[in-house]
Amino acid sequence: MGRGSVAGLKEIVALVEDDLARVEALFQEQVLSDVGLVAEIGRYIQQGGGKRIRPALLLLGSRLCGYRGDRGVLLAAVVEFIHTATLLHDDIIDEATVRRGKRSVNSRWGNDITVLLGDFLYTKSMSMALSQDNLPILRLLSDVTLRMIEGELLEIERNGDLRMSEAQHLDIIRRKTADLFAACMSIGAILGDVGEDKRRALTSYGLNLGICFQMVDDLLDFTADEKVLGKPVNNDLREGKLTLPAIFLLRKAGPAGAQTVSHVLADRGFERVSREDLLRLAREHGALDEARALAQRYAEAARRDLAVFDRSPYREALEVLPDFILSRDH
Repeated sequence: MGRGSVAGLKEIVALVEDDLARVEALFQEQVLSDVGLVAEIGRYIQQGGGKRIRPALLLLGSRLCGYRGDRGVLLAAVVEFIHTATLLHDDIIDEATVRRGKRSVNSRWGNDITVLLGDFLYTKSMSMALSQDNLPILRLLSDVTLRMIEGELLEIERNGDLRMSEAQHLDIIRRKTADLFAACMSIGAILGDVGEDKRRALTSYGLNLGICFQMVDDLLDFTADEKVLGKPVNNDLREGKLTLPAIFLLRKAGPAGAQTVSHVLADRGFERVSREDLLRLAREHGALDEARALAQRYAEAARRDLAVFDRSPYREALEVLPDFILSRDH
């Protein structure tokens, strides 16, 4: 698996595909409930697919660290439960109608049911983690869940704030996205019992990869084709979220950038300026190039973090994952 051409995600995670299938089966088993609506929505969510990057990271990380037991499968399902619960609550907050090319759960079943299902998944994830009787992992998962909620609160608090800085945005995406990537890798190191230095390196890899992932997500929201992306584009700005492309545009385009962004924020859409005008301005002033260059720096930092590990197919898979993330179109 060389870096001459960008590998697809299926090729990258092929080393753990059997375990990923077991994660899917466990996910399906754990959303069963005496309450039929829980099982129905659980099936709907699972059929919606998803990249399953977080479970794959945990499994690849644990294999890299020499762990070959079954705990990785259960814990990979736990992190996917946490991630899914977060998506459900995010869609309520964002008033989203589409997720992965199909109707969002809140659009189909309503906010009251969706928030309760998110609570169910959060609680289920902790119940599953408790069954492993591993206090460091349980504490890690609890802490990362709290940070994800804090990130959401910070994002709401700073909604529509034109003074949002790059550092403030990085703090939000670290909490909301990257810390869970880091936790997946840290759990792999704990399972493999590789010592503190390698655990720190793997945690750093996950953090850098997660930041890169969210930066690319923010860029796609600005530039992607809606049909390919599977959800509305420019949603972030319409919802009042200033991501890096908008932050860099405000910094580099002066009054023209401030006016354009302000109009979209005030109108919650493109009434006074078009999406094409916004894109043109962002391209002309290099805002998109600057955001992509920063994502590439985090991708390279993630690859460097793996240098402490011996060469192996698992290290190679983790090394090419940043290239896949940088090449994403959805």
